[in-house]
Amino acid sequence: MDMDKSQVFSINTDEEFNEIALQVFQHQASTNSVYKKYINYLNIKEHTVSTIQQIPFLPIQFFKSQDIIELGLSPQITFTSSGTTGMITSRHHIADLKWYEESFRKAFELFYGNVEEIAILALLPSYLEREGSSLIYMVDDLISQSKQPESNYFLYNHKELADTLYNLKSKGTKTILIGVTYALLDFLESYQIHFPELILMETGGMKGKRKEMIRHELHELLNKGFGTKKVHSEYGMTELLSQGYSVGDGLFKTPPWMKILTRDTNDPLTILTSNKTGAINVIDLANYHSCSFIATQDLGKIHLNGTFEILGRFDNADIRGCNLLVQ
Repeated sequence: MDMDKSQVFSINTDEEFNEIALQVFQHQASTNSVYKKYINYLNIKEHTVSTIQQIPFLPIQFFKSQDIIELGLSPQITFTSSGTTGMITSRHHIADLKWYEESFRKAFELFYGNVEEIAILALLPSYLEREGSSLIYMVDDLISQSKQPESNYFLYNHKELADTLYNLKSKGTKTILIGVTYALLDFLESYQIHFPELILMETGGMKGKRKEMIRHELHELLNKGFGTKKVHSEYGMTELLSQGYSVGDGLFKTPPWMKILTRDTNDPLTILTSNKTGAINVIDLANYHSCSFIATQDLGKIHLNGTFEILGRFDNADIRGCNLLVQ
């Protein structure tokens, strides 16, 4: 039986999360053929799984070679990951876009408030120049919901972006500039803005356009160039329908229907306690019709206060469009 979206997006407590996550696991273990085969391969019996720590996490690489979607459903849209020429990219088949829309709209409001009152400026050339980006789908929607006439994409028109930022600053409009890292640095080669109230959000890496930088060095450059004190970031990927957000210092939080766990890099079925570095596992309950339990190739640490940080990637992991900076 299908779970109602409202059950997922009204989660308030860890107890509610755990209960619903176990229900979603039972559903996906029987309706997702790829996940079911993986569970059987591990010789895990679904009825023995009674905590979220016991749930098997599907390696993210399966999204490159398999169709991860509930039996009997067809995709409304397929999101694809970015990659260099010849690289095998991930495919995330979305059976019901309403799950994605509700997830990113509610998460955005939780972290940043009513989108109608915010000017959404986007500097995302590498994402706009390909098809299948889940980030562009989200930003399109946020721009369309914003009631601020300045909300728009700015591709390579840096002068127009600078003029718009100055105008929004003078009006006192709450403003978010979301940009791929190299494009923000390109902008700063021609323009310096002093806009302390600006919410500056970097997403993605250098996309092969510039040399990778450590986060502290990068954020120092961005803060100096835009006159801000903190750089915000988004933790999301093609294989997820939810995002975590950092409001500074590389420390991320998730919405209530998303949870981060870390696993032992040498024993992937062992979940670590907080404050230990391990590989990132994600529970994303918005992935109801694909797989909500994903073992990523990211390395990170969960802090005792519930925030988490990304520390890099496995040495053998593909370079891809996640927001990852080696520390």
